[in-house]
Amino acid sequence: MQVEHCSAMFRVYFLSLLGLLFHTVAVHSAALQHVSRQQCQSTGTHCPSGTIIVSASDNRAHYATIQGALDSLPADTSSQTILILAGNYTEQLNVTRSGPVTLLGQTSASKDATRNRVRIIWAAANKDNTGQSVDNVFSSVLVVAPTLESSLTGSGTTGYAVPADTPFGNTDFRAYNVDFDNTWSEYSDGPAHALSFSRANGGFYYCGFYSYQDTVYVGKLGNAYFYKSIIAGQTDFLYGFGTAWIQSSELQLRGCGGGITAWKGSNTTFTNKYGVYIVDSNLRAANSSIAPDIKGKCALGRPWNSQHRSIFAHCYEDGTVDSSGYIDWVVSGVARFEKGVTLMAEYQTYGPGFNESGRVAGGVTTVLDKKAYEPYSTPQKVFQNQEGVLGNTKWIDWDTVKAGN
Repeated sequence: MQVEHCSAMFRVYFLSLLGLLFHTVAVHSAALQHVSRQQCQSTGTHCPSGTIIVSASDNRAHYATIQGALDSLPADTSSQTILILAGNYTEQLNVTRSGPVTLLGQTSASKDATRNRVRIIWAAANKDNTGQSVDNVFSSVLVVAPTLESSLTGSGTTGYAVPADTPFGNTDFRAYNVDFDNTWSEYSDGPAHALSFSRANGGFYYCGFYSYQDTVYVGKLGNAYFYKSIIAGQTDFLYGFGTAWIQSSELQLRGCGGGITAWKGSNTTFTNKYGVYIVDSNLRAANSSIAPDIKGKCALGRPWNSQHRSIFAHCYEDGTVDSSGYIDWVVSGVARFEKGVTLMAEYQTYGPGFNESGRVAGGVTTVLDKKAYEPYSTPQKVFQNQEGVLGNTKWIDWDTVKAGN
């Protein structure tokens, strides 16, 4: 009996010990597999499996250029991550793959776009080396689009006619703490994109976009979300045909020309919400030295065509904003603003740049009430898929947005 009792106790002890061992291994494995974007960006640890490292000087790097890393990615639907170590990279980037791509800029301050340490630089406008005009897309620091044709801006109020059978591009592009800087000139000297984004879904978190004219272009079927980012420009520096939502960001006015927004609406077989929505953001002179020169001179936008749609909601406007808010765009004596079609609007904006009587006198700015703003009040209400179905927001990093990190 004693032998049997001891044997039973040993089995219980052994099974308990085995259970504890398995638990310890499981916890250790989970710790090894834990992925943290912030730790990956700051220390290079806890990165997603297979993360590619880019640096021109660090011996840990797999590639010396970002485009080299992008070109190495498989042409499939797998998720791929590229960690870009601190530094300046003088190159143009082109993303055509459909599978998710994430660019992580190395930083120890992942919640502060002003402290970004990765800067991608290109100096170009819509001119070739002979001075002849070329499509605006060729000026871009970063292009995200499935094909060259789908990225072309074209000319006129309707832009380039992208073939109907063009496939959709990247389903979930993300960039964190990366600056895209077009250094073509220090004033408006023709379109000079920091970003060209078409036929794709993408989020930019704590990024910077710097140019003077046409800084950010969101093309046809482009869905772009910007969070706590910096966008700087002078003339029409938010424009396009697609949909952009700019949340809790800084719009830096480097001068005044045209307007901040110059959207181009498109006809579709479904009711669309294409436009640019700037929410909980700040509009300010880029620096104190330029502020006196542009006081009261910067328009919120002008209509590239009559279907322009843009809304500034819950935004602070400093004294650089024109008292009329928006302005019309008159070409050869023909006004592009069309009452009841063009929507150039504000909702609960505030600060020295908001002048209610000036808005009324200008005749083109709509000051929305709660009911009129409600259909545009969240990203879920404006982002659509190719068929026009609303609620296309799964590609947004809601964890970062909700946590503020």
